[in-house]
Amino acid sequence: MSQTLAELLLQDRSKRPAILRDCERFIDDEVNRKKGLTGVALKGGYKVVCKVKPGIIREAMDSLLDEFVGRLEPLFTRHVEGGGEPAAFATFLDRHADEAADLLLGVTDERAARAKNKTLKSAYQKLRGQAKKHVVEAIPGAGRMFVKHL
Repeated sequence: MSQTLAELLLQDRSKRPAILRDCERFIDDEVNRKKGLTGVALKGGYKVVCKVKPGIIREAMDSLLDEFVGRLEPLFTRHVEGGGEPAAFATFLDRHADEAADLLLGVTDERAARAKNKTLKSAYQKLRGQAKKHVVEAIPGAGRMFVKHL
């Protein structure tokens, strides 16, 4: 049997710092790519958050990475069982971006539901309506970034 996505990405703990560095760079690039009024708002909010708490993006990704990989596992299994090579998983994710986005947002939705900080919870709920569009747009790049570490 083939290795799971979690085995390929998470089992070797020495890979984690590089994966987190790439996640942070990827998120920075995604935010910077945004255009229009939404882009201005996202960039401004992102800049403030990063300034107020340096390292927050890396910390958040470290906290979310295992759950994100776990949520993508069924897609990876479907890809491999369908004859796909692990290195081609980014292409599979691109074709299933809507489903992948729902899976990843499920993680953050559950975290937001459990959040005790009312301000954080309220901010998440206000942004959630636009989140899927942005996550779907980011899936191809996220797939390429993860595949690099397989």
